[in-house]
Amino acid sequence: MPEIDVTEVKSAADLHKFIKFPMELYRNNPYYVPPLINEEKDIWNPAQNPALVYSEAKQFLATKAGKTVGRIAVIINHKEEAELGIKKVRFGWLDFVDDADVSKALIQTAIDFARENQISKIEGPMGFTNLDKAGMLTMGFDKIATMIGLYNFDYYPTHLENLGLKKEKEWVEYEMNFPEILPEKVDKFSSLILQKYKLRVIDFKNKKEIIPYIEPMFKLIDQTYNSLSTYTPITDEQIKTYKEKYFPFIDKNYVICVEDENKMLVSFAVTMPSYSKALQNAAGKLWPFGWWHFLQAGKKNERANFYLIGIHPTYQRRGVTAIIFKEIFVRFSKMGIKFAETNPELEENKNVQLLWQEYKPVNHKRRRTYSLEIV
Repeated sequence: MPEIDVTEVKSAADLHKFIKFPMELYRNNPYYVPPLINEEKDIWNPAQNPALVYSEAKQFLATKAGKTVGRIAVIINHKEEAELGIKKVRFGWLDFVDDADVSKALIQTAIDFARENQISKIEGPMGFTNLDKAGMLTMGFDKIATMIGLYNFDYYPTHLENLGLKKEKEWVEYEMNFPEILPEKVDKFSSLILQKYKLRVIDFKNKKEIIPYIEPMFKLIDQTYNSLSTYTPITDEQIKTYKEKYFPFIDKNYVICVEDENKMLVSFAVTMPSYSKALQNAAGKLWPFGWWHFLQAGKKNERANFYLIGIHPTYQRRGVTAIIFKEIFVRFSKMGIKFAETNPELEENKNVQLLWQEYKPVNHKRRRTYSLEIV
C-alpha cells in the first residue's frame, strides 16, 4: 500500500496546490463555498496579513501515490501566549480524503510541530485570530456554507475523534425566517428605548459616511466580547486589513449604527446579502466574470447573513437590540430579504444568542474545535 508523504509548502506552486485542494475535493458538493484564491494567497503573505507579525505558521500537503490527498496548516500565536498565557499550536486549513491514514499523518504533523516548539497542546480547526474562520462542522452538512464559515464532510469529526482528539469549544449558528409584519412589542419597545436613553439610528446617505465608524465598530467588538474565553483584542493592523478586505462588499443599507446623545457608538450590526452562491459561481476568481455574480447577489437576494454585531456593555440587556432589529426588519422588507443566518457564536455566549429570540431562530448548524494534550 502506498505511503502517505507529508511535505511542507515551500514554493508558489505548492501554495497554489494547498489552496486548490479543497476546491477539487468538494468539486461536486452543492454546500461547499470556495474562497477567492487571491485572498487565500494573501493570508500567507506578511505584507497582507498582520497576524504573521506575531505568529509562526507553516503549511503542509499530504500526497499518496503522487496525488494530493490532504492539507494542514499549523500556527503559533505568540500574542495569545503573551496576553492570555495560552500556549498551544493552532491547526487549520485541514482537509483530507476519507482515509484514516491521511488524517492520522496530518494530525501527527501538528503534534510533531508542537513537540519541536515544546508545546503540549494542539487545537483546531482555527485560524490566526478570533476573527478568522474556526470550528469543524458537526451538524448542518446539508446546508450551504456562508462566506465566513468553514464547510467539511461528515467524516471529518469521526476521524479526529478516532485519533483521540476531544471537543474544546462549540459554536452554534441560527437561521431565521423574517416575518411579514414586525411584532408589535418590538416596534413599541424600540421607540421607548430610543427615547429613554436619548439614542438615534444613524442614517448613512452613502457608503463613504460609514468609514469614520469602522474603527469604533471594532473597538466596540472588543468591549462586547472581551469577557469570553480566549478573546484577544483586535490590533490596529487587523482593523486596517479587515477594512480593506471586506469594505468593498459592504452596502450602506445593511449597516445599522446606534449612537447616544454624545455621538458615541453604543451598538451596531453589519449584515450582508448572502454571497455564497456568488462565490460558488465565481469558482475562486473575481475576474473575468466572478464580479458579475457578486453584483447580482447584491442587487437581488432573498437571503442575508449577519457578520458582526456589537453592543456596549453599558447597554447590554437594556433593550437596544430591539432598535437594531426594527431597523433590520424595515430594511430587509424593502430589499425582499426573507431569510437570515447568523455567524458562528460560541455556545457560551448566551447574550448574543438572546438577540435573535424574537425571530424564532432555528439552530441549523453546529461546529467545534478539537484539542489534544500531548504527552
